[in-house]
Amino acid sequence: MAERLKANGVYISSFNKNLNLRINKFKKKFKILGSAHNLKEIKIKELQNIEEIFLSPLFKEKNNKQLNIYKYLKLREITKMRDISLGGINNQNIKKLNMIKPFGFAGISYFE
Repeated sequence: MAERLKANGVYISSFNKNLNLRINKFKKKFKILGSAHNLKEIKIKELQNIEEIFLSPLFKEKNNKQLNIYKYLKLREITKMRDISLGGINNQNIKKLNMIKPFGFAGISYFE
């Protein structure tokens, strides 16, 4: 039987650059997640005390630039935040995630 995780949290988008966030971690399993696309955004998220970070887009999506695996790994090395791969993940490239071994991954088209 699958374990049910009861977690609460907040997501801080890459567009939010506010360094004076007032996040009260009032619950035991409260997570603070954020997203970043480059080094500057990662540094901002660190100052915001983000614990887990969506690094995206890993693979090409429509007209978006992709990070690609090498840039992704370079960004991940820079931070101590747990990384979550996001962007363009599908049945054709899901096996590439095994190469980079992210903390987690998310993908709309993969789960549809």
